[in-house]
Amino acid sequence: MAVQERRGSRPAPPHPRATLAVTSAATAVTLMTYTAPVVTLPDTAAALHTSPSAQAWLLNGTPLGLAALLLVAGSLADDYGRRRVFLAGTLALGLTTALGGLTTSTFLFTLARVAQGAASAAILASSLGLLVTAFPSARGRLHATGVWGAFVSAGIAAGPLVSGAFPSWRLAYGALGAAALLTAAVGTRALSESRAPRGGRPDILGALTFGTALVSLVAALTLGRDGWLRAPVGLLFAATVVLLALFTVVERRTSTPMIDLSLLRRPGFLASSAGGLFTGLTVIGLFSYLPALLQRTERLSAMNTAWLFLLWSGLSFVVALQAKRLAGRVAPRRQMAAGFLLHAAGALTMLGAIGAGSWTRMLPGLVLGGVGSGLLNAALPLVAVDSVPAERAAMGSGAQQTFRYIGSCAGVALTIALVTSSGGGPAHGANVAMTVSAVLAVLGAAVVGLLRERA
Repeated sequence: MAVQERRGSRPAPPHPRATLAVTSAATAVTLMTYTAPVVTLPDTAAALHTSPSAQAWLLNGTPLGLAALLLVAGSLADDYGRRRVFLAGTLALGLTTALGGLTTSTFLFTLARVAQGAASAAILASSLGLLVTAFPSARGRLHATGVWGAFVSAGIAAGPLVSGAFPSWRLAYGALGAAALLTAAVGTRALSESRAPRGGRPDILGALTFGTALVSLVAALTLGRDGWLRAPVGLLFAATVVLLALFTVVERRTSTPMIDLSLLRRPGFLASSAGGLFTGLTVIGLFSYLPALLQRTERLSAMNTAWLFLLWSGLSFVVALQAKRLAGRVAPRRQMAAGFLLHAAGALTMLGAIGAGSWTRMLPGLVLGGVGSGLLNAALPLVAVDSVPAERAAMGSGAQQTFRYIGSCAGVALTIALVTSSGGGPAHGANVAMTVSAVLAVLGAAVVGLLRERA
């Protein structure tokens, strides 16, 4: 495989720092578009006449596209060119984000967000593949993945600030679209192609069955907040099971599978996948809805809410940027476990903050949660690329992030359901959601802590 990669692609780029700069910038823009609706949800829902029961779709559109296509995008990037997939993704992100700002209905906005998620999948999955080629040494890879992980946090921090700073959420989407197009233009000159061709035909049937299975799963999770026992939800879950079984059969029979199922026997790969799943389920799920809830209960403006949550996301960026210094002393798996435990502590510290009449009550929990999120964002990309062979780095990244955004869809739907269906009002519902998030985070810490590589 290594010989194939050297023959099938250009040498490592002469300027690895340019590769790191472009992929990190694109990743930040990607996460900015992902988090843009967090503080503009009330205004967007009002402009599009979105009912409370449908607001989960405004948040879950992008993770739906991400979850469905991340693994597909990673495999395509490894086989047909990481630069090619990356540039296609940044171009598509720019166009779909700008179009999202022009939509006039919940349905069209959700479609635009799903398309943004698909474009984001191409960017996120191919970025780590480009970095592994640009930084072949273990030390260089540690540095590059640490910086890249920090820019995940930077994008999460900047998204709400940018969207809140504009007088209209539509203008914010236009600006983010322009930023993505600019990144695509810079990338055409800064990046060199790399791939790991395996020969054979593309795994089209595997991509279709897996992508359709994830669409069914995410749709079931989102619709479930209106009642888990309804027939449409049950049918979607059943379709997911059938499609995943079919996907398994397809992957066992094809000569060039989208994912090597033998990886499921590797504790490192399982830890990477579990880390992504619980990050989405606990961290992203809770913090995607808390800003809108705070605006509703404390009457904060979108911009003031964005500044408040910058404490959480800004700390996450700083910690992720510095966490690479821990690598020689603390295994990434233990960093992940510590991150989950800090998130749990932060969630429990915020109990009673919603409806307390003062936003300062949120501060200690935001600090703890921000440190925990930073540790997770630093460790997850390194665990992802280290859990698979180097020539399949984009696939490994895609697999971990697929689970991350499946978890986020479930987490957002669960958080909204707990908050809105509570008989005690939003304050009581928020306490229930925070408690559930904390319990799941402790479970996540236990899972990644137990999945150790065998000697």
